[in-house]
Amino acid sequence: MAALCGKLSLVTSRDAFITAICKGSLPPHYALTVLNTTSAALSSKSYSIQGQNVQMISPSSESHQQVVAVGQPLALQPQGTVMLTSKNIQCMRTLLSLAHCHGAVLGTSWQLVLATLQHLVWILGLKPGIGGALKPGRAVEGPSTVLTTAVMTDLPVISNILSRLFESSQYLDDVSLHHLINALCSLSLEAMDMAYGNNKEPSLFAVAKLLETGLVNMHRIEIMWRPLTGHLLEVCQHPNSRMREWGAEALTSLIKAGLTFNHDPSLSQNQRLQLLLLNPLKELSNISHPDIRLKQLECVLQILQSQGDSLGPGWPLVLGVMGAIRSDQGESLIRTAFQCLQLVVTDFLPTMPCTCLQIVVDVAGSFGLHNQELNISLTSIGLLWNISDYFFQRSEIIEKELNKEESVLQKQAKENGITLNRPFHPAPPFDCLWLCLYAKLGELCVDPRPAVRKSAGQTLFSTIGAHGTLLQHSTWHTVIWKVLFHLLDRVRESSTTADKEKIESGGGNILIHHSRDTAEKQWAETWVLTLAGVARIFNTRRYLLQSLGDFSEAWDILLDHIQSAALSKNNEVSLAALKSFQEILQIVSPVRETEKPDTPPAINVPVPVLIGSMTATGLGRSFMRTDSLGERIGKCSAIEPPMITDEIEDLDLWWAAWNSWFRIGSESTKPPLSFDKMTFIPSQPFLTALIQIFPALYQHIKTGFSMDDLQKLGVILHGAISVPISSDASPFILPSYTEAVLTSLQEAVLTALDVLQKAICIGSENMQVMYPAIFDQLLAFVEFSCKPPQYGQLETKHIANAKFNQAEWVALNYVPFAERSLEVVVDLYQKTACHKAVVNEKVLQNIIKTLRMPLSLKYACPSESTWKLAVSSLLKVLSIGLPVARQHASSGKFDSMWPELATTFENFLFTKSLPPDNLSIQEFQRNENIDVEVVQLISTEILPYANFIPKEFVGQIMTMLNKGSIHSQSSSFTEAEIDIRMREEFSKMCFETLLQFSFSNKVTTPQEGYISRMALSVLLKRSQDVLYRYIEDERLSGKCPLPRQQVTEIIFVLKAVSTLIDSLKKTQPENVDDNTWAQVIALYPTLVECITCSSSEVCSALKEALVPFKDFMHPPVSKVQNGES
Repeated sequence: MAALCGKLSLVTSRDAFITAICKGSLPPHYALTVLNTTSAALSSKSYSIQGQNVQMISPSSESHQQVVAVGQPLALQPQGTVMLTSKNIQCMRTLLSLAHCHGAVLGTSWQLVLATLQHLVWILGLKPGIGGALKPGRAVEGPSTVLTTAVMTDLPVISNILSRLFESSQYLDDVSLHHLINALCSLSLEAMDMAYGNNKEPSLFAVAKLLETGLVNMHRIEIMWRPLTGHLLEVCQHPNSRMREWGAEALTSLIKAGLTFNHDPSLSQNQRLQLLLLNPLKELSNISHPDIRLKQLECVLQILQSQGDSLGPGWPLVLGVMGAIRSDQGESLIRTAFQCLQLVVTDFLPTMPCTCLQIVVDVAGSFGLHNQELNISLTSIGLLWNISDYFFQRSEIIEKELNKEESVLQKQAKENGITLNRPFHPAPPFDCLWLCLYAKLGELCVDPRPAVRKSAGQTLFSTIGAHGTLLQHSTWHTVIWKVLFHLLDRVRESSTTADKEKIESGGGNILIHHSRDTAEKQWAETWVLTLAGVARIFNTRRYLLQSLGDFSEAWDILLDHIQSAALSKNNEVSLAALKSFQEILQIVSPVRETEKPDTPPAINVPVPVLIGSMTATGLGRSFMRTDSLGERIGKCSAIEPPMITDEIEDLDLWWAAWNSWFRIGSESTKPPLSFDKMTFIPSQPFLTALIQIFPALYQHIKTGFSMDDLQKLGVILHGAISVPISSDASPFILPSYTEAVLTSLQEAVLTALDVLQKAICIGSENMQVMYPAIFDQLLAFVEFSCKPPQYGQLETKHIANAKFNQAEWVALNYVPFAERSLEVVVDLYQKTACHKAVVNEKVLQNIIKTLRMPLSLKYACPSESTWKLAVSSLLKVLSIGLPVARQHASSGKFDSMWPELATTFENFLFTKSLPPDNLSIQEFQRNENIDVEVVQLISTEILPYANFIPKEFVGQIMTMLNKGSIHSQSSSFTEAEIDIRMREEFSKMCFETLLQFSFSNKVTTPQEGYISRMALSVLLKRSQDVLYRYIEDERLSGKCPLPRQQVTEIIFVLKAVSTLIDSLKKTQPENVDDNTWAQVIALYPTLVECITCSSSEVCSALKEALVPFKDFMHPPVSKVQNGES
């Protein structure tokens, strides 16, 4: 009857018959309120089964004899159990048969039928299983549900009938299907309302049957998809976990089934349907419950594994699901989402539309920023590298497809009168893809975690280095300005503001190295990596970048970053900045764009760096990648003839680099005004690297290098060499005090001057006027041997007299450096002594003046080798310089040099310093031989040319020879005089020199006569003094013999007198004046007094000295006047 009324559209009658069947299906008095409703209420969507009055049936009830099942009522607050009789089960079967056979005419009565079935299912304890089918659940075994054997055998049949009921919905027309769906949704809403704030397990009947209905109606899924999935999305947001779990299960099962169903037309040809099916999956991202998101991601993973090759336009939705995961949603979600991304990158990049590749980059980058799991962040950076490699390998295909898509979009935009708005416009689409990848890596380079920053930085610069050749020329402008410089700015800002507080290792076994135990130190590593990467790009891509037009501005920005990093108060950053400076100066033959390689270059190939390669001893060592200018020009011209304008631009670039180098050097080497424990003093490796930059830089600017620039260089060199060493580092940098070894910094300083002087040597006349300045700089270094430089007001201790831990700062051992500088001075002077600038600027005088200090100190020098090297250097210099000085005697350019030389001779030959007590006889004799060499120089290079030398200077020399020729000068036996008295060979040489120049066989000029007369006078006076002293000492000594050296001295004087008289006799009479003869004859009485001496050797010498006087003895000449005697 119900079916008949339905077919006749008798709604009221139909509902009445159905109500009767429903009442018979439920326990007596169970749902009087439910079923006692009007048809108007039945047709209302607000139909409710809540708040019903449940009447419990007592065991003594009349119907108790027919009970086949006892269970819980579906109510908010159950008060006991309800009982089903066999009659109820029979009515239920009838109701199921009615719905199954006549579902098309039920219309709004579906709600009543389904509500009744839901209550019956609940009482029987049937639970939803896979696909929504109802099965006896575990609750059946519980105390609240009791089933008889009879009904237990009927349950599978009832469950099967229920499933076939909803399977038969595929045969319903669209309207009836919508009635069924609406009824199920209404039941579900009621179940959701009951589940709010209720710990009782909710009824899942409606959700399960929605899933079952959807699965069997896939052939017309479009007509019911939106209401079906829309309601399931509401279920997924329910606070009851069981309820939303089944909502998510139903929704994801429907999506997976919809994608695998064989639609007509297929999904590949019906993109709109595919997007419709996938859209609910995306909508799940708006739900915050972790279990729902996990279900969503598991669904995505399953879709990828089964349908990944055919997703097509659905890729943006799928990728959007992965990218919607946030850091605060837990490790499990992030790990699952990342597993999906890994699968995409590994297997599906070639199958997805190229327009989706940018989304893949964005999603991979977003996982790098997640801070829940470090390994995921690092792995995502690896995925970005894999993605870039894929871009490179399939560049032609990707570029072609993107350009095609771009044309379509531009056409549509033009038709709609809008402009395309995409990142990095107007770069080509393929370049935009690369730029997005670079930008994403750039974001990761400033991540708070050091490991992520390091990995991202290495990947970014490796990617640009390996694949940058694919970019258009114009795109490099964006790479430089919007990616690299933007990154440098952010890194510099973060580094300068980073926390200096020490980071504790915390619990566990993880230890933090002291070089990374503060945020500032960790950011320093990032700064180093970033700056080095940018510098390498500027080096390898210079020609390409220079063609962009604003390269000089970019160059200035790079230099500014290098300068700020070099002047930072972090040793690691400052040293790395100089390495980057060296990197951009090593531009020899950059790769031009016309020489793009077909395959990517090797990644992370170490670039040769000057630091460390310039520590070999000697000034003539080679430098890595520092070709001569001629070789550089040859290499460039072999590829492409350089334009004049290019050369001018290059010069501007190099001079900008010079200015930056000078600012770095002047700021870093300038002593601070005050010192405390926090005062930053540059390290020796930093200063070494700074100076090592100059040779490479000078190769580019030497054509315009001026005297002002040389003075600037001198300031930097002097400042750098004056900086002390931290006592912590000194054992590793300073050689042993006894070792004559230069530090790397000292080597670098001398190398810089060596490069400069060699360039001046082959340069123009204008450059050669710099020679005096080079000498001044070197001579300033020579002075360090006796007077070490002071670094501001900083107190330092020398390693010779202080342990390393006694002073915070230790001074360098400047002796080897000063001595090497002196050797360079001598070598350079030997090459340039005759140069006009060297003569005019009185270089020889400056050398003599500088050497006067160590020569005067002699034994008081910090190192014995210093004064010995000084005197040998003086002899070499004078052997070259004195002939030059004589050539310019008339010009007066050397007039001020002679007094300086005389003072130097005086201070050295008659030093006030005493020899050390432990000086051996052999060592003293070697030292005396050095003094003798000086006198020999006087006798061979000075006195023979007295006519070209000022009289005052000759007089000073004679006085010195006079002083040195006699041992005993006074009666007081001071230590200084004992030293003089012991130098027998020296005294003998002085006397012989006096004797040599006491007369001349040929007097050609008045000057020669003057030197002869002065020398004879000095010699005779000194002989007279020696004789008088000997006579006095002989008389006072009694029978004690005189010292050996005094006996030797008197013998030498007596022999000299004999030789002198013989020489005077042979000399032309007009060359000897009467005063000289008078002095000679005056010696006779003194010689006679010596005859009482007790030494046989003296007596023998005295005899030889007296014999020549016989020629002076003759009868007096008689005077005859007027013929009378």
